[in-house]
Amino acid sequence: MRHGRHAAIGVFDSGVGGLTVLKALMERLPLESTVYLGDTARVPYGTKSGEVVTRYSLANAQALLEYDIKALVVACNTASAVALPALEAQLPIPVIGVIVPGAQAAAKATRNGKVAVIGTPGTIASGAYQAALAAAAPSMEVHARACPLFVPLAEEGWTEGAVPQLVAEKYLGGDFLGGVDTLVLGCTHYPLLAQIIQGVVGPKVTLVDSAKATAERLVEVLRERELTRLERGAVERHYLVTDTPARFLEVGARFLGRPLSGARQIDLHVK
Repeated sequence: MRHGRHAAIGVFDSGVGGLTVLKALMERLPLESTVYLGDTARVPYGTKSGEVVTRYSLANAQALLEYDIKALVVACNTASAVALPALEAQLPIPVIGVIVPGAQAAAKATRNGKVAVIGTPGTIASGAYQAALAAAAPSMEVHARACPLFVPLAEEGWTEGAVPQLVAEKYLGGDFLGGVDTLVLGCTHYPLLAQIIQGVVGPKVTLVDSAKATAERLVEVLRERELTRLERGAVERHYLVTDTPARFLEVGARFLGRPLSGARQIDLHVK
């Protein structure tokens, strides 16, 4: 076990999507070891109740605590929307979600005070992004829409061509944007479709990737707590899954942008 500055960063998501957050963390904090848990047996979280998502999230956190982590990043937007208070109350380490950092980044990016957010049905229905955006800039005009088909498209690797183009036009066309100049990608899968999305919304709309904003927030938290690893050394990467790892390794390589070194299957003992 390693302690203090030498302990790892824990990251969890319902599946592979959170690897876009892990990628941003690895790029921003290359000296830090990481432990990633994908709850692939229970994916997706976006269609489940808040009570169930909170129960799953607490189980994920307990599994990661066994690796003596010094901070927890909730890479799942749905879990960040509903489970953060319970996690913060029960864990002895800093807990960082993806929603508040993304909302604050959007508030800084917008020029006209009109922002849109897209995500899973669970994230959008929770109102968490809308609330975080309102807290960041009370006068902001916020548009929100669930775009559930973006998730399977990203996982299947259909990130260019006619099919994702038509889906993006259906979700983002018409009067949904209503003059917004900033669009928050409120799901960890959506950065893989950023090129298609940007093409549909046009060059005047700034896309905000919550993953990069979350990485910056983690830098701040580690610095505030004096937990940043300062010297070079062996960096460990652990990947845990709750279902057989074959598909996670295959699809995950697309999300992480590099091959994964392998994954260990664990049982969380939750229903």
